[in-house]
Amino acid sequence: MKNIVRLENCNDYSEVENLTREAFWNVYRPGCTEHYILHRYRKLPEFIPQLSFLIEDEGKIVAHIMYSKGEIICDNGKIIPIIIFGPISVLPGYQGRGYGSELINYSLNKAKDMGFGAVVITGDPKYYQRFGFENARSRGIYYSDLPRDEEMPFLMVKELKKGYLKEVIGTYKDPSGYLVDNSEVAEFDLKFPIKEKLKLPGQLI
Repeated sequence: MKNIVRLENCNDYSEVENLTREAFWNVYRPGCTEHYILHRYRKLPEFIPQLSFLIEDEGKIVAHIMYSKGEIICDNGKIIPIIIFGPISVLPGYQGRGYGSELINYSLNKAKDMGFGAVVITGDPKYYQRFGFENARSRGIYYSDLPRDEEMPFLMVKELKKGYLKEVIGTYKDPSGYLVDNSEVAEFDLKFPIKEKLKLPGQLI
């Protein structure tokens, strides 16, 4: 059976949240918050359901990507609408097979077709450069949590419309939907199988 890329629907929610939890567990912190971020975002107006894609392998959901709306606040007061993707999740055991790349390329093309102007993300530049992302700071876009003279290679941008970010100088701030309360995450996590939280080398928190 060929892999299928399709839109997520409400019947997939629980399976996709578990997939996201499995993909991020103990990666960036003991446990993870990404599955709760996804769960909560679906109820927010910034969520873009038309870009919430997944991949099925032999009928099993093995990868998922979420998009939301954001903005760049320009120094001149202008607000530039952009979109953001993440979390992007691939089930352990299926990682390294190109599913993440397939979802990113597919969804970026769909986002372009829908008329969105640019995508801003945070992540590993060595990975995301292959999709046409470039350093946001070099384009005059700065991360709100850091001084402008500080390097911020993790903040990247990709134009979907040529010239959309021309002469833009401004600040990107993580949308509030990505900021979660740890007690709420712990309560939500009770709905899932028990997993051990581990403090591991390389975690961010």
